[in-house]
Amino acid sequence: MNGNKFEQELARLHKDLIAMGGAIEEAIELSINALINQDREISLSVIENDKAVNALARTIEGEAMKILLRRQPVAGDLRIISTALKMVTDMERIGDQARDICSIVLHLCEEEYQTKLIHIPQMAQTAKKMVNQCIDSFVRMDLNLAKNVIETDNEVDALFAKVRQSMIKLMRENSGYADQAIYLTMVAKYFEKIGDHAENIAEWVIFCKTGERKNIQLL
Repeated sequence: MNGNKFEQELARLHKDLIAMGGAIEEAIELSINALINQDREISLSVIENDKAVNALARTIEGEAMKILLRRQPVAGDLRIISTALKMVTDMERIGDQARDICSIVLHLCEEEYQTKLIHIPQMAQTAKKMVNQCIDSFVRMDLNLAKNVIETDNEVDALFAKVRQSMIKLMRENSGYADQAIYLTMVAKYFEKIGDHAENIAEWVIFCKTGERKNIQLL
């Protein structure tokens, strides 16, 4: 095995994962802005740019599979490749959810909000922070940061419960805005899912470092 070539392939895989992480972080940030400002153009740009995120995911998967087939890595190196393949799936879904949020925003652009958006932006920022930290934890192989991401998911879940209650209140007070309440609940659910995927990535980072996932020794 050519050690230098193998290290170069791992470095390229690492670099592409970081690039994909940056792309999905930007998609989340833009989706937040689109939601708050009811911005159709930003929404359309996020929807269109998701194609590039998906293409990058396919590139990373291809790189990882080639390394597995050509190099047959073992132990720690095998965990890195396995983690990359698992991470890219969650990262691609995060990008998909940012796209889906913007698809909903296109409907929300049609009328003014009938309630202040308080908890949804809080959810969004917390979920974005989780995504940033889970990718950073992979770059730095930082177990403490990964564990912090996992713990933070409880905050996102609690905020989603508040959003749901506020949307139920909106529908009860004015049934004419039921569609808006449903759309906003769907947006909040997508941000909750983004948090779940960030948590999942953090768990795979712990696996990469320790060989354990959810306290079960896998590799």
